[in-house]
Amino acid sequence: MKRTVTTLCALVLMALCAVPLRSYAQVNGELWPDTKGKHINAHGGNIIKYKGTFYWYGENRPYRGFTTEAGVGVYSSKDLKIWKDEGIALAVSEQKGHDIERGCIMERPKVIYNRKTNKFIMLFHLELKGKGYEAARVAFAESDSPTGPFRYLRSTRIHAGRWPFNMTEQEIAYAKTTKANDWKDWWTPEWRQETERGMYLWRDFEGGQMSRDMTVYIDDDGKAYHITSSQENLTLLISELNDDYSDFTGKYVMVAPGGQNEAPTILKHNGTYWMICSGCTGWAPNEARMFHSKSIWGPWTQVASPFTGANATYKNFPASKTFGAQGTYILDTKSLGIKGTKSRFIFMADIWNPEHLSQSLHLWLPIEFGKDGKPVIKWTPNF
Repeated sequence: MKRTVTTLCALVLMALCAVPLRSYAQVNGELWPDTKGKHINAHGGNIIKYKGTFYWYGENRPYRGFTTEAGVGVYSSKDLKIWKDEGIALAVSEQKGHDIERGCIMERPKVIYNRKTNKFIMLFHLELKGKGYEAARVAFAESDSPTGPFRYLRSTRIHAGRWPFNMTEQEIAYAKTTKANDWKDWWTPEWRQETERGMYLWRDFEGGQMSRDMTVYIDDDGKAYHITSSQENLTLLISELNDDYSDFTGKYVMVAPGGQNEAPTILKHNGTYWMICSGCTGWAPNEARMFHSKSIWGPWTQVASPFTGANATYKNFPASKTFGAQGTYILDTKSLGIKGTKSRFIFMADIWNPEHLSQSLHLWLPIEFGKDGKPVIKWTPNF
């Protein structure tokens, strides 16, 4: 009888343990619980692998409100499906006037590991408390451990007093004649022409360029690049980071000036770089934009959105609305030694819930490639 009861208890315990584990599997358009049964609160972030463990960093969003009350969160996993909450990797400061004082806005955190220094470097978009989106800075933090605590280093506008390395003397001379503050009516052909010629670049030249929605990309040679939405979210900047990833070298280019792109994500396939961005419509979804180039420095050419098909499981958002989501990162499974996924590349995105940002959903979709070599992203229940 004792053996029977013991066996029965063991079977019941196994059954109870098995049910929650199955529920941890990611399903697009649904809440994704961590090991404690809470929805994974890591938005706008990225994933790295270190010593056999995956680490997922992202914005720890409040249930109500838009400002940052905790900091940047981090989760760990062995299989990309079951995630453990490791707490806050970079916490807000309680010091009044500090760059990351509680109530600031910390967005789009990206963490990269530097093999030379053995440091984990975090970059993120920072807005100062009470200043709305006026600051438009990039911030740096570092840690000796993937789970932190990260040490805040500094924040800054970027490339103050520097021109894009590929601008000619003639182009620079023309940019200096532009006057951004004189334009009351945007979106006219004349305004667009001036924007393309560096009108907002010149406006912010001395104080440094804006940096908002951003990502970080490490190329095959170990060089790292910061890609950000700048110039009132009108233009993308691609900037080279130094060898320890903690600052800029000063080398950068403008991409699609006046195109109004944000939320950049990037991959490299068969020698071609592909960048997928979103338009600028606040929390509302819009049609993704895609660019390609043979060099990280361009020239970049815009092509049609890679999204196709319909989403039949989440409010029926079509491909023309990016299935209701906005991209945050492209996961390269090969570089991370991941096996068993449907594709080498996974497009990570957020289905934003502005009423309850902590409950924003995660969208992970495999990226395929058509016969013409272009990325294709279709709706699937999971990656």
